[in-house]
Amino acid sequence: MIETTDVLPSLVRAGDGEALWFLGNLVTTKVTGAQTHGQLTVVEFLNPPGFAPPLHRHRDEDEVFFLLEGSAQFYCGDITLDAGPGDVVLLPRGLAHSFLVSEHAPLRTLQLTTPAGFEEFARAAGEPAIRRELPASGPVDPGALAHLADLHGVDIMGPPPTH
Repeated sequence: MIETTDVLPSLVRAGDGEALWFLGNLVTTKVTGAQTHGQLTVVEFLNPPGFAPPLHRHRDEDEVFFLLEGSAQFYCGDITLDAGPGDVVLLPRGLAHSFLVSEHAPLRTLQLTTPAGFEEFARAAGEPAIRRELPASGPVDPGALAHLADLHGVDIMGPPPTH
């Protein structure tokens, strides 16, 4: 049986979507949980060269990264994955993970999280991106980030990886 929906098809053009500075990265929301009945979030990330998020795990969300430009090493548990343009990386919920962007070029990805909710964390911890060029604004307060992360089902577990 097919259920009806109150959500309409949509098109988000390149460069469109809610743009935020989140951990020094440009995050542009393309598809929200409100549009997918809480099932999926899609954001475009632009990470500066050498960026790495803290080691963390998502209690509720699986993350998938589709790499559009640049390269990075992804760390998940005891596994290291070297990924470049066209590659897809799955980081399952419950496993500690991070990634390290190459020092040579920015990394541009589409990040899909299921179920939805990542956009709420990015909005709570980020700030509107008036200008959309890297680099972003100043440093992040680790205590405030850990608190906001916990409220959004993310556990900060350690420092970011380094080159």
